[in-house]
Amino acid sequence: MSRSDLRALFRSNDRELKAVDYFADRRDEWATVVESLVRHTRWVREPGFDVEDLETPRRNVLVFYGVGGIGKSTLSRGVAEHLVDSEARGADWPPLDPQVGRVVPVRVDLSRDSGSDFESLMLALRLAVAELGEPMPAFDLAFQRYWERNHPGEPLEEYLRRRTWFSRFPGAPSLSGQMQSVLSDVAQAVSLPGTAGALVGKGLGALIRALRDRRHQIRSLAECRRLADLLEADPDVEALSYYSHLLAWDISRVSAKRQATLVVLLDTFEDVGDRVHRDLERLIQRVAWLMPNVLFVVTGRNRLQWDDARLEGQLDWAGPDFWPLLIGGAVEEPRQHTVGYLSAEDCERYLCERLTVGSRPLMDDGARHLITANSHGLPLYLDLAVMRFLDMYRKNGRAPVASEFNLDFPALVARTFRDLTPSVRQVLRAVSLLDSFSVELAAAAAGLDHDAPAMELVERPFVDLDPGAPWPYRLHNLVREAMREADSTSEDRWSPADWRRAAQRTVDALEREVEGDRRRLVAALRQGLTLARDYGLELGWLQDAAFRYVDDFVWEPIELSSPAAQASRNARIGSAAEALAIALSAIARRQRRHRGETAEQLRAVLSSGQLPESLLELPRYFLAECGRDLGNFASSLEGMRQVVDAGGRLAPTAARGLVHLARRVGRFPQVHAAAEALGAEGRRDRALGDLWWTQGNMALACSSYAVNRDEALRLGQPGEAALSQACLAFAAAFRDRPRAGEEIARAQDALGGVSIRWAELQTKIASLVRDAGVSTDLPARAEAVVDEARQAGLTSSIAYVRFAVCLHATVLGEPAPRDEARERLSECVRGEEFAYLVELSYLMAGEEPPEDLPRAQWVDQQSQVRSRWGAIVDDRRREAAAHRGA
Repeated sequence: MSRSDLRALFRSNDRELKAVDYFADRRDEWATVVESLVRHTRWVREPGFDVEDLETPRRNVLVFYGVGGIGKSTLSRGVAEHLVDSEARGADWPPLDPQVGRVVPVRVDLSRDSGSDFESLMLALRLAVAELGEPMPAFDLAFQRYWERNHPGEPLEEYLRRRTWFSRFPGAPSLSGQMQSVLSDVAQAVSLPGTAGALVGKGLGALIRALRDRRHQIRSLAECRRLADLLEADPDVEALSYYSHLLAWDISRVSAKRQATLVVLLDTFEDVGDRVHRDLERLIQRVAWLMPNVLFVVTGRNRLQWDDARLEGQLDWAGPDFWPLLIGGAVEEPRQHTVGYLSAEDCERYLCERLTVGSRPLMDDGARHLITANSHGLPLYLDLAVMRFLDMYRKNGRAPVASEFNLDFPALVARTFRDLTPSVRQVLRAVSLLDSFSVELAAAAAGLDHDAPAMELVERPFVDLDPGAPWPYRLHNLVREAMREADSTSEDRWSPADWRRAAQRTVDALEREVEGDRRRLVAALRQGLTLARDYGLELGWLQDAAFRYVDDFVWEPIELSSPAAQASRNARIGSAAEALAIALSAIARRQRRHRGETAEQLRAVLSSGQLPESLLELPRYFLAECGRDLGNFASSLEGMRQVVDAGGRLAPTAARGLVHLARRVGRFPQVHAAAEALGAEGRRDRALGDLWWTQGNMALACSSYAVNRDEALRLGQPGEAALSQACLAFAAAFRDRPRAGEEIARAQDALGGVSIRWAELQTKIASLVRDAGVSTDLPARAEAVVDEARQAGLTSSIAYVRFAVCLHATVLGEPAPRDEARERLSECVRGEEFAYLVELSYLMAGEEPPEDLPRAQWVDQQSQVRSRWGAIVDDRRREAAAHRGA
């Protein structure tokens, strides 16, 4: 379907000129939709298909993804229109295969500026099936409870009428009546005194009892096995997502003459999450899983990662076993597809249909062929070319010929650039310095005291809207790359000094954008360092931002463009900004790489001499931390002391580092005294928790970790909170297996939004400790965790894994495995370092440590430590015996 293109319509006085927003043919994509629907309906109609089966892998998600400007949203709209009306695309797209039958599409734009949310999505699904003309009793009962709780006193009918977002659904007028009919029928069947009001208190209890007793009055509803459970659940958004299971069950029960396949088109899926915070994505994935009889067509910039098992915990169902058709290399439909550039035939059709005069193409064959060749199939080029063609048509009073229009992309950008007003050109130059920008940031970077030119710029087709970015707008990458070349020949081009002044204005403007928002802090730091490096600017506020970045252990990547990457490979580091960028990149990447690589890069930064004195503690501290992780005790100790003696911002953190080192060599009274002196800034309670578990005092350890976690949450420090929670799970695992399972799950959830490799491994070690003496495969699991720790260069994690295996062997009481486990643990000992763990392996077994083993200095008497660890082993033996008996 083609609509008037208002931008083109208002560029000419010629009333015979017709400009339409033409959607270039995507026949291959439509054919994929058709094939996916055929396969999906066949699968759903197989005799063994069960909509209530929650274990069978899902094959009901079709994905189209690709870069901005490629036409994904237009494709989504076109598919929805053609599913409603097979004549909408004329002969371009053939009709559906008849074996598919009736299809009911519903399209939801998930962009942040569309006004949609998860509740709106669920309402949209219910409104879509309302046109089937049959109630959805299981869903409607549960949804009525949700509505009464979350919208008290607000009729659903009035809510739908007031929000224009729902006006496009033909089922909206009938929905309230269908729901009331369901409530009335159920109330009458179980003798309830009303309709909506019956779903609370005694009325709800009576209905649930009737469902569980499968009373004949509501036998059909009672066949929905999970309805009673969902009616008992607290009706919040989490429960609402599970109601999709009820809607799928209702759809499966629709009478034969009204049956249809629901197709849900989810557009702009990149706005659902930011690959770290996946709360909304988890809800939507749950809907897709619980509605296997529905085909979901997802369009967005990124491929779905649901096939990645590493996302388990962030998503309910993650991995290839759950989504076999979403993996790379899948050949059956529905699967994931990249939306590519337009074919030459598509481009020709687009240019023929976009501009016409008297039903004939305005462009002649030569112009169309030339534009098609220059575009390389990029829809953005075609759009820019059409606008340029119209401008020439208006100025000359005739259609330009091919020789007047031979522009490659940079040349086309240059012509577009020159057609802008001077103030808009000034803004365009300024924002080319930025990855993303807002209107206010663009105006400030351009040195303007008013927003109008920036507001005009963001309406241009080469500016993409990306609501998921820290700032919502960004130049299309091709335009950004070509813009500098276009500017070099313009009359008002900028000199190098002009570009440097603009870079300084931009850095100054970024400083005002970072307060109270970590995402903007990281984005501003990344862009500010790039500009400071490229234009030789002073670091200024970027120093404070660097310390704020490392404060919370979250570690979003700080990756700059190629010059910094080259410097990190031993090329000369040429500026303070470059040195700081390399240091921060190395610090962040250590969560994903071996600590040895990080140490090498930080040594290069320190030896470059580029950092000011005020920043030296940053690479120095993290170099000392890497030395500790790698087992370089002496160098780590020296580095931590240097940072403490300097008295800078990282001095409390380094003081805690000294406490960690003292604990490694078993100087526990020293640890106790030093930890008490750390204060809240030095994470005193976490340091005390680290001390108390070694003494066998798990109650004190758990309490200390919990205090530190809660304080971190209060201060808005999710990284520190996640780290403390991982430690809490580890300590709890020694004494309280049921609680340990809860704490491990909580740690996994907390770590879903941050990247802390040591804490992730500590959580896995907690699982080993929890299962010590119980799990038969624990040694094999332990080796897998050791491999991960070894790849990361984390010596403490290896030692803790070996200690967990010693506990396992001691609980089992088998001498040979215990001796082997103790020998493997002894391999971790370097002088006094980790010798206390070997000593504990003897104390917990009621044995005397060998005389040549360095002895720890315990907070209490060794006999008390022996008693506490012996009690841990005895308790676990009783629990293991009960587990085997069960």
